[in-house]
Amino acid sequence: MKTKNQPFKLRSVSALHFLILFLLILFLVSCKKNDNPGNNNHHASAYSSDVLDKWMVVQLRLMRNATGIPNHGFSRQFAYSGIVALESLAPGIPGNSLWRSKWNGLTGLPATGHSKDYYYPANINGAMAAINRSLFPNANASDKTVIDSLENALNQEFLSTQTQSKLNVSAQFGKAVALAVFNWSETDGYKNANDPYTIPTGPGLWKPTAPSFTAPATPYWGNNRTVVAGSIAGTQPVAPVAYSTEPSSAFYQMVKQVYDVSQTLTDDQKAMAAFWRDVPGVSSPGHWLSILQQVIHAKKTSLDEAALSYALTGAAINDALISCFKSKYQYNLVRPITYIRDVMGNLSWSSYLGTPAHPEYVSAHSSLSAAAASIMEDLFGNRGAFTDHTYDYMGFPPRTYSSFMAIAEEAGLSRFYAGIHYMPSINAGLEQGKKVAGNIYSKKD
Repeated sequence: MKTKNQPFKLRSVSALHFLILFLLILFLVSCKKNDNPGNNNHHASAYSSDVLDKWMVVQLRLMRNATGIPNHGFSRQFAYSGIVALESLAPGIPGNSLWRSKWNGLTGLPATGHSKDYYYPANINGAMAAINRSLFPNANASDKTVIDSLENALNQEFLSTQTQSKLNVSAQFGKAVALAVFNWSETDGYKNANDPYTIPTGPGLWKPTAPSFTAPATPYWGNNRTVVAGSIAGTQPVAPVAYSTEPSSAFYQMVKQVYDVSQTLTDDQKAMAAFWRDVPGVSSPGHWLSILQQVIHAKKTSLDEAALSYALTGAAINDALISCFKSKYQYNLVRPITYIRDVMGNLSWSSYLGTPAHPEYVSAHSSLSAAAASIMEDLFGNRGAFTDHTYDYMGFPPRTYSSFMAIAEEAGLSRFYAGIHYMPSINAGLEQGKKVAGNIYSKKD
């Protein structure tokens, strides 16, 4: 290419040739400014998931620092953010209307505008910044600054290859998606989850547990609207083991199993329980968001694949927990600590970890984990060994698993070693989560 430092060569060409050369230079500059480097594709699959990876890391930070949200409540931030990510890419995902029609009652999404020229990383950037501001309104000042800083830094990065007008159109679409999804999220019933509740009384029924005897948490969470229509159909478990105080009964032996293992906990069993405590930490839904983020990062997935996995994994966790809490407050089953103290007479016994303030059956860790693992297996297949680094920052050694479902099974088993759940409740929760995921994934057809 000729430059202004070589005027003798330019003078040797005709005026017509000079005009052609000038127009060619303008065209090349325009192409560099408007196209994704190395790819002219208008599909979201043409882009890497780097921008979404960065926003998932920020959301994990927001979850870690949030206050006033119950552990299971973070399923909402996960689910709605994933849907925002996926829907912000709608113009660039052929056939995305399939999923758009499955969100349970979602309206107000902007028209996809296929004729518009979007830069899809900017769609994601605008969408994720907006939805995180909305879903974490009480974030501390430092975390709010992190949201602003990432959004601005990415915009500056995009400007090296894209026009400001194109970035504006893309961000505006993403923010419109975020607004529609947030408005929808506010009507899912979570605001009524702690409405006045009278605790049922009677043999074998849950009551507040030592040492704090906290009132029941979110007794109406099971009434929340699911994010995928029909996701919890047929997912309620059979009734738990019949209550009895007889030492020979199945119920007594089930509780004794918890007590016996509590007396011989190994270092690894304690480590397992602590690794899946999740509070303090990023929460249990957040733990699976971290696992998903690590997988997306390692696999270097395309942007559309990452967004789909974000949306469906979050939806499965959210809806599995709705099904789970419906079970918990239907059966109101007594916790191990209450039975071991009141019936077995071990008045000083305590669970290895603190007992959550809600009924025992079924295990929430099991339900949400099996739902997440099932979706991830459907989307990513059996990827082989996976090492979870979620709690490196807390000083916990990473743990390695042979499959996604092996992670879910350990998450459930950890609650047995923690002295919080009976094994039948863990197994029932795993089956419940798998059924919810099966219902959701079947919607792809």
